[in-house]
Amino acid sequence: MPKRFFLLLIVATSATTGLRAAEGSFVGKWKLDPEKSTLHDQMKVTSAGTNRYAFDFGDGPEFIVANGTDQPGLDGTTLAVTPEAARVWRVVRKKAGRMQISAIWTLSPDGTSLRDDFTGYPGNGSSFTIHYLYTPLGGASGFAATWDSTSEKPGRDEIEVQPYQGNGLAFINRAQHSTKNMKFDGKDYPVMDANAPAGAMSSARRLNASTLEFREKRNGKVADTQRIQLSPDGKTLTMTIQPASGRKPNVLVFERQ
Repeated sequence: MPKRFFLLLIVATSATTGLRAAEGSFVGKWKLDPEKSTLHDQMKVTSAGTNRYAFDFGDGPEFIVANGTDQPGLDGTTLAVTPEAARVWRVVRKKAGRMQISAIWTLSPDGTSLRDDFTGYPGNGSSFTIHYLYTPLGGASGFAATWDSTSEKPGRDEIEVQPYQGNGLAFINRAQHSTKNMKFDGKDYPVMDANAPAGAMSSARRLNASTLEFREKRNGKVADTQRIQLSPDGKTLTMTIQPASGRKPNVLVFERQ
């Protein structure tokens, strides 16, 4: 679930890191096409004993007893899982006592789908709600399964790309107040952005005139590899974001403005 908080930030990062070919055809303004894009949200729930489960939302397992109490989670958070009915769980994540997410999971009667009514609280007093529908990859035993959803569509993000220090690029997402500067030399650079996780590093390189590759690292380990492909007519960017965990990639399609 933590990765959902950064979903828009991931979109901004991956999109902006690759927007220039040798002739400068990547530079410009681009708009995300939600209908042509596919976002996978995956989570894995594994039984780990009586009423105890391992929850993996993409950053590693968190072992939680489903008894409604706040228990230690990743990155200084707590996670609480409360069975509210035979096929209904409430999942709540907090940090420093402040709620970050609240979700209601409802398992279908036949166990072949899971609905997640997810509400996030970014910390600025606002909130947002997304209704996910998951299906299991392989078998499921109650809530224990690897669940995959493609029901969410990204917003119509707009990105502006400008040259940066000769061979580099500046990536600007004005709606998210995010600017990232990148050099395409394959070296790791700190991600100097208030929205980025602490210690995040990134590198980029050109594979050919129309293809770029971007890698983001956290705590020295590759978090994801993102390949950005410019169409032959220069009007479309297709970005494939492959998590290091091997989960299904996200595919984002941008149109030139």
